[in-house]
Amino acid sequence: MLGRWIFFLVLFVVGIGLALHLNVEVPWIGQWFGKLPGDLIIRKGGMVLYVPLTTSALCSLVLSLVASLLFGPPK
Repeated sequence: MLGRWIFFLVLFVVGIGLALHLNVEVPWIGQWFGKLPGDLIIRKGGMVLYVPLTTSALCSLVLSLVASLLFGPPK
């Protein structure tokens, strides 16, 4: 059962990676991803550095909630 979930999770992550690589516009992700308050964007010369702190924390929270709902609380 767990192996099946991991397989589908890997397929999902690969799909997102391909979409990002091929510059597929996903409107519900592109509007907020990396643009929340607390996400750092540093521009210096020709270099741009993105540090999505708040976005990472939000994604971690959502994924933890989904995993907890699917697999139950930790033992």
